[in-house]
Amino acid sequence: MAPKQPDIFTQAVTTSGGELIDLGPDTRGLIWLSNSRVGPLDDVLEANPQLNWVQLPWAGVDAFSELLARRGRPGLIFTSAKGCFAEPVAEHAIMLAQALLRYLPRRARATSWDSTFLGISMYNKRLVIVGAGGVAREIIRLVEPYRVHVTIVRRSGVPVPGAHLTVSSDQLRDVLPDADVVIVAAALTTDTRNIIGREEFDLMKPSAAFVNIARGALVDSVALVETLTSGHLVGAATDVTDPEPLPDGHPLWTAPNMLITPHMADTPEMTAPLLAERVRRNVAAYLAGRPLEGVVDPSLGY
Repeated sequence: MAPKQPDIFTQAVTTSGGELIDLGPDTRGLIWLSNSRVGPLDDVLEANPQLNWVQLPWAGVDAFSELLARRGRPGLIFTSAKGCFAEPVAEHAIMLAQALLRYLPRRARATSWDSTFLGISMYNKRLVIVGAGGVAREIIRLVEPYRVHVTIVRRSGVPVPGAHLTVSSDQLRDVLPDADVVIVAAALTTDTRNIIGREEFDLMKPSAAFVNIARGALVDSVALVETLTSGHLVGAATDVTDPEPLPDGHPLWTAPNMLITPHMADTPEMTAPLLAERVRRNVAAYLAGRPLEGVVDPSLGY
């Protein structure tokens, strides 16, 4: 386990029948707990060709994309935390969407009582989710009581359980004009970078709410600022930015009806127990020769 060994992860390994040992010729599996220290992991893989399983710490593996492309080989399995943090992230996404529909960015900045009655209910609305992973599926489950019509946009177009409609990525622009809420919950790859730009924003209804809960680089932030400044969209909210952290003075901070949370949809308090449970199950599966959860396809980047 590297580069550190918090007790919760140590217990996850040992209670599932695994043994923690110093990295060496007898090491077969590695739990990597840093999302930012890609270089050291590359060095570890170079020096330890006997490794056949690496557990990565987060659902998104874009930080490791070059490493995955370089180090991916038959016999070496990478797993991520995809699906682990779906519940808190989906919860946060819906909270942001409802805040926009109820005009909370404007209300929160008000300095006097506004008697204008503005607000949109989520009930019976049309929701487009870009992405079909664990977060998207949890959003589908959580919005069911709202009688929301859900459209999923995914690379393959294969139907997603619970969604009323699933379309492939090349049909994204076809479904945007009818959306009341658009939530981006996709993995960041070379194909999805800036998947939402000026043309996509122009296709959305002026009354639509836009939420990015995945990665900042999925959205053209310049186009987003221009869209909000023009008054097109009821508002936008994001838990992620590009660049991140978002610098002081960046136009997104002051864009009209913009709501920003600082990558807090899945705080360490929430994620540590969830990742530890994924580690526990994967160690048990690894020892028993069963399929692992969250397997990453290096060629796809997720």
